[in-house]
Amino acid sequence: MSDVAPDTPRTPVIGCRDLRKTYRNGPLDVPVLLGIDLDVAIGERLAIVGASGSGKSTLLHLLGGLDLPTGGEVRVEGEPLARLSEASRGEIRNRALGFIYQFHHLLPEFTALENVAMPLAIRRMDEREGKERAGEMLARVGLAQRVRHLPGELSGGERQRVALARALVTSPRCVLADEPTGNLDRRNANAVFDLMLELNQVVGTALVIVTHDADLAAKTDRTLHLVDGKLQ
Repeated sequence: MSDVAPDTPRTPVIGCRDLRKTYRNGPLDVPVLLGIDLDVAIGERLAIVGASGSGKSTLLHLLGGLDLPTGGEVRVEGEPLARLSEASRGEIRNRALGFIYQFHHLLPEFTALENVAMPLAIRRMDEREGKERAGEMLARVGLAQRVRHLPGELSGGERQRVALARALVTSPRCVLADEPTGNLDRRNANAVFDLMLELNQVVGTALVIVTHDADLAAKTDRTLHLVDGKLQ
């Protein structure tokens, strides 16, 4: 766990109350989340596990403001996401959250450096400063010699490390990771996951990781199971 002041670990950086999500499938309503209560403390490392189709990714998207709930509330840094405009939700996502997915979602026509610097460009940071910070983050994930390579010139593990650098370059309060090692072999999966935990300790960013891998989940501070639409 990262070093934080004694009075801050219980302060939620992201949380939800009675969170519900129902999808409509033709004439049918399909409930997925049935009332989720969750708080994530500053610097905490949390794993959410569950069977395929249990709603793990849905929960992560709601926590990140990428989708809106059917009921209940999500707050990021105390801000109720559903009450904000899409533009304001986007600003909070850029300021406070980072995202990592099973597939790296790097833009193929941009170099590793340019991909990592993109969230800073969205912030309208000076281009030179943004690329300098992106280069520093790539060095921290062991890719200082690969900054000018395109995604197609990198291995799967290297691409996922670029995605990790992109998620962390803005110094977010919390990173939401959806099966971040699911597309990697065991050796690369362990390396990327250990790097996530190391950077969590150094940077102090909270991690919420959706995974089906019990061995990886065991490395976090807390593991919750999503079963029948509720966390256990």
